[in-house]
Amino acid sequence: MDPAFDIILILMAVAFLAATIDAMAGGGGLVTIPALLAAGIPPVAALATNKLQSSFGTCGAVIAFARRGHIDFRRFAMPALASFIGSAGGAFLVTRIDSGFLSALLPMLLIAMVLYFLLSPRMSDEDRHSRFGPLVLIVTAAIIGGYDGFFGPGTGSFFTTALVGLFGLGLIRAVAHTKLLNFASNFSSVIVFIIGGHVLWITGLAMAVGSIAGGQFGAYLAIRFGAGIARPLLIVMSLALTTKLLLDPTNPLTAAALGWFGG
Repeated sequence: MDPAFDIILILMAVAFLAATIDAMAGGGGLVTIPALLAAGIPPVAALATNKLQSSFGTCGAVIAFARRGHIDFRRFAMPALASFIGSAGGAFLVTRIDSGFLSALLPMLLIAMVLYFLLSPRMSDEDRHSRFGPLVLIVTAAIIGGYDGFFGPGTGSFFTTALVGLFGLGLIRAVAHTKLLNFASNFSSVIVFIIGGHVLWITGLAMAVGSIAGGQFGAYLAIRFGAGIARPLLIVMSLALTTKLLLDPTNPLTAAALGWFGG
């Protein structure tokens, strides 16, 4: 069941903020997923609804990059298919996991993603020689796509890092192809979640409006002021929301810790 109207309005604002950050530095899911969970939405429904709203943003980005000729569809057709298949497997797996276990797992994954964003290196925009061939690219896309279907935050950064570090793409081209691979994984997991009846449509579509607007605003800010402010903001917001989740005594991880210290 969708949350109350006022909560949906707050989630729209969160989606706008997350998409703004995502357009500048990636990692918008680090904001939207904790917000959906904090709104009382069950873990699988939160992941499913987040995929629905984020799919709109990635689709728009693919169209924008393709119009400018930055995407090599011939080279990346098979990696995109691999990302699609891997994500379907990850999404199917998450629907089969006990909700209590997932509630305990998600805060730990969110903290791990925060550490990744804190420690990940800066990347250049110069193309370099690819270290690996097409087969490794396909396998890499399938693995990261599987992660995206199962959880999601940081997927874009993982794709971009791999395309730059392993396959020699400059940053702009890597980001462009990341959006293609990310859209394939998003679209695949959304299909699985829709079939399973896990998507909250009103919430997801309302957040999609905020996401589209935030993506445009974030792109403007990135061009006008640079992306330096986005990463610290992302880390602060995600840590604050994750802390709220862990302060809930009904969270299995928190309950276990309280029992251990109290016992």
